[in-house]
Amino acid sequence: MSDTSRRPRRTGKPYRRPQKDPVRILAFDALRAVDERDAYANLVLPPLLRKAREKGDFDGRDAALATELVYGTLRRQGTYDAIIAACVDRPLREVDPPVLDVLSLGVHQLLGTRIPTHAAVSASVELARVVLGDGRAKFVNAVLRKVAQDDLDAWIQRVAPPYEEDAEDHLAVVHSHPRWVVSALWDSLGGGRAGIEALLEADNERPEVTLVARPGRATTEELLGEEAAVAGRWSPYAVRLAEGGEPGAIEAVREGRAGVQDEGSQLVALALANAPLDGRDEKWLDGCAGPGGKAALLGALAAERGAVLLASEKQPHRAGLVAKALHGNPGPYQVIAADGTRPPWLAGSFDRVLVDVPCTGLGALRRRPEARWRRRPEDMEGFAPLQRALLRGAIESVRVGGVVGYATCSPHLAETRVVVDDVMKERVGVELVDARPLFVGVPELGEGPDVQLWPHRHGTDAMYMALMRRVG
Repeated sequence: MSDTSRRPRRTGKPYRRPQKDPVRILAFDALRAVDERDAYANLVLPPLLRKAREKGDFDGRDAALATELVYGTLRRQGTYDAIIAACVDRPLREVDPPVLDVLSLGVHQLLGTRIPTHAAVSASVELARVVLGDGRAKFVNAVLRKVAQDDLDAWIQRVAPPYEEDAEDHLAVVHSHPRWVVSALWDSLGGGRAGIEALLEADNERPEVTLVARPGRATTEELLGEEAAVAGRWSPYAVRLAEGGEPGAIEAVREGRAGVQDEGSQLVALALANAPLDGRDEKWLDGCAGPGGKAALLGALAAERGAVLLASEKQPHRAGLVAKALHGNPGPYQVIAADGTRPPWLAGSFDRVLVDVPCTGLGALRRRPEARWRRRPEDMEGFAPLQRALLRGAIESVRVGGVVGYATCSPHLAETRVVVDDVMKERVGVELVDARPLFVGVPELGEGPDVQLWPHRHGTDAMYMALMRRVG
């Protein structure tokens, strides 16, 4: 028999298989999709949640936590990156993206939620063991333990430059926006520190879900009968759902009689529909109709007046979404795939024309927080020619005495007033109309004649609208 008394005994804890946490694994998967595929969280997350519910892994609280982890991490990414950078010994660009996602999720739990410190660290390390392996989990553990030594306010004091030394960079770190976005928003908003801070804070808040009751198909009274539903602020067709309200559970939404639509988008469609006309009011055009929210509201309003809507969208798959949104409209309409910069219809064919042009989407950062990190200043150069061409096409499409609405979900001056001013300078026979009276009851609309809505002032996306009349 061999002598085993001199053999060294194994020391340390025995290997433990990592514990899989469905909520955090789902949040990690969503962040990876956003990073790897340039996907949007509002498109990626719902099918992941639905699949988890079908498997029996999730209940309502789990879904709420996963949603908070994903959106909270994306909204605060800039702030969290600055904090993580202070806790690692290499540039962030040298940290593998999956590791950075796990770290960001952990930092959000530590600094942006009420999850206890020990639970936030241990859950994040377990996630790292599952998705990254034991070696990199040790790195995650070391970094998060450094982060856990201070709260968010203390970290911001350490990593943000003083406001007095660099106001834009200070706001960028504190409110988690790229510096160039802070600068652009501030230029458009004007005013001092209080206003821009209120706007940036509003961008980081979870927006309410807003429904639209499509005229002739649903009523706000019907929607207000749903649990957690309250009246909209400005649009007579708007109903807001309190936190946790599920649009897909509402019969009118499932049937297409109502839809999910930000109140700012509703107000833009209503302004175009209610603008005073000279002469007939029979033919309306939505020249950039995809994915169909404004077209569905315009089509319903047109039907009430005996008018016909033509909804045009260049991309065939988006034209299909428009057709789906308009299906069941009470009056006649037509959906086509066409390029609004080279219209297939005759000039002067329409009485009312709306062009909600493609843009950077900086007005919807509450809903698509990842867009702030994905966009670049040079993106303006790509959108600018298209925006001008679409506005020119819209003006050519409207008859003398008719009206054109130019709209965009961006407050950036290069996508709003600069576009309108440039086209107005080169095009005689067009005059600006004061759009403010058409936003009934909405306060703080500025000097006009155009309208810029703001999340912190109006509770809407930062929609812009200029209204023009063809006079010759």
